[in-house]
Amino acid sequence: MNANELRDKTPDQLREELANLKKESFNLRFQQATGQLENTAAIRNARRNAARVKTILNQKAADAAGDA
Repeated sequence: MNANELRDKTPDQLREELANLKKESFNLRFQQATGQLENTAAIRNARRNAARVKTILNQKAADAAGDA
């Protein structure tokens, strides 16, 4: 997932994507705690993707506030 793809989405779609990433992050942490996680880099990727979504949401909110 890259930032350009995220910029094309609506804020509602971004919030839904963020919720999915948070669920994924929780599941990955749960797998790590139980010793079932094989790809530890997946946790890092999920966190970074969530941060990207939050950044784009904040940028869109700032743009909307600036236009008003």
